[in-house]
Amino acid sequence: MEKVEELISEKEILAKVEEIGKQISDDFKEGDITIVSVLKGSFIFTADLVRNINLPVEIAFIAASSYGASTVSSGELKIRYDIDIPVKDKDIILVEDIVDTGLTISRLKEYLFELGAKSVKICTIFDKVERREKQVDIDYCGFVIPNEFVVGYGLDYNNKYRNLKNLCKITM
Repeated sequence: MEKVEELISEKEILAKVEEIGKQISDDFKEGDITIVSVLKGSFIFTADLVRNINLPVEIAFIAASSYGASTVSSGELKIRYDIDIPVKDKDIILVEDIVDTGLTISRLKEYLFELGAKSVKICTIFDKVERREKQVDIDYCGFVIPNEFVVGYGLDYNNKYRNLKNLCKITM
């Protein structure tokens, strides 16, 4: 049985999401934005985030993964569900639950530019900088976290623990 231990509380997470939402609202007050949420992990963060953005936003989803049922990234990106709206000439905020190796998010950013996006900003609630294999600039970051396997606030292990309201490290 896995053991979970809190790293970041629900209260801390929600305060940070509100802060990021205000920053995005300030940065884009002159235009429209399209949020592209990376499923499944970022759905909770995206829902909380868009409720804290005081602008009209368009929302789309994409499903991509480099983990599968493992705790280690395979490095191979698989797009399982593609966005269903045009992104050509749009300002995109790519919302991810966690950035670690940088492989998934950097490939998704390239993909959105290939589709004709005008700009792509990266927004993540959790950043695991120690694991970075590919340099990626994060425009909106919630928390830099240690190199632990984490669950909660949308992040899972074998599709479990997404419903935790806090961020926890998991040990086997």
